[in-house]
Amino acid sequence: MNDFSSPVNNLINELARLPGVGRKSAQRLALHIIQGPKEEAVALARAIEDARNNVRFCTICGALSDGDICSVCADELRDHTTIMVVEEDKDKAVYERTGQYKGVYHVLQGVISPLHGISPDKLKIKELLARLKDDKVREVILATNPTVEGETTAMYLSRLIKPLGIKVTRIANGVPVGGNLEYVDDVTLARALEGRVSM
Repeated sequence: MNDFSSPVNNLINELARLPGVGRKSAQRLALHIIQGPKEEAVALARAIEDARNNVRFCTICGALSDGDICSVCADELRDHTTIMVVEEDKDKAVYERTGQYKGVYHVLQGVISPLHGISPDKLKIKELLARLKDDKVREVILATNPTVEGETTAMYLSRLIKPLGIKVTRIANGVPVGGNLEYVDDVTLARALEGRVSM
């Protein structure tokens, strides 16, 4: 049985499809959108449409960008000899927030996870290896999450990169095992970055 009219139920159903949003949260969000000022709802719809139409992947690192090259890759003041490999854009954003890391990134767009049908060829690994052909790169920091899938991905990448003669490091302890970088505080992340170890 539907408690609301069809348009409201449609909105609730669409919001409930978002990650981390359950049915009750979707209902609260839907009612807030409908009962709030119309301009706010229109602005939200326009922001979603604008982001969907104008955001793409950086042709160098694979991060979300509003241009062909993201602002980090385009920044000549960044250390382009060091590449930090992260799983997702949200992980890159977390490290950027610390203000401690001055190198560039590579976003894998996920991790190796046979249970979920994600094999290495579905990640941006070929693109990373292509970047490493540039003699300028001296270090690759593997900053995948400390989960089973993250560790598996880090070990896989380490085996591919080490033979190229490039230093491979892993973020240090301090990031809890089984945790997610998105929820780790800035100080812990900064310490993990400073204490990275060779692999």
